[in-house]
Amino acid sequence: MRTIHIALFIAVVSASALRADAQTPEPPKALGAGAAATVSATIQSIEAADRLVTLKFDDGTVNTVLAGPEVRRFNELKVGDKVTFTYGESAVVQVRKAGTGASASSVQEGMARGTGARPSGMVAQQVTATVTVEAIDPAIPSITVKTEDGNRVTHKVQDKKNLEGVAVGDRLEITFTRALMISVADAK
Repeated sequence: MRTIHIALFIAVVSASALRADAQTPEPPKALGAGAAATVSATIQSIEAADRLVTLKFDDGTVNTVLAGPEVRRFNELKVGDKVTFTYGESAVVQVRKAGTGASASSVQEGMARGTGARPSGMVAQQVTATVTVEAIDPAIPSITVKTEDGNRVTHKVQDKKNLEGVAVGDRLEITFTRALMISVADAK
């Protein structure tokens, strides 16, 4: 899981990001990035006994998936129904100056079932971790951070402006959120 945190940090720092004024100590500098993707599929077949659903995606790909017991409205699915999957993720990195507190690492997960006429639901996860800046090389540009478990990682930064206001000793609080929403619509 630590690898995900470091990769996320790199993606956020390397992307064109939102920047706060480096002269203002409060609120802490924050960098953010996000992305979303939507794909749709049509139910081709259903094996009720094994709870298997075969989906044909708009690009022609066919996959069979297991609808586990958490899919409570499985019996409402029909061949020809359109299933839409929307995946989103976002990341926020807050710069906390040396000597200031940072949140403890955490993982929060949740699931919500839709209440509409057709089956739907969402699963989400939010991971927060903190790393400490050990070195910054503006010539490359690159940054070296130390994770909570003691690993040191150095990565190149695409846009050196994202390093403005960041100093050795600062703590970077990384919050990564991802969610998958699934909705089913009647065949048309």
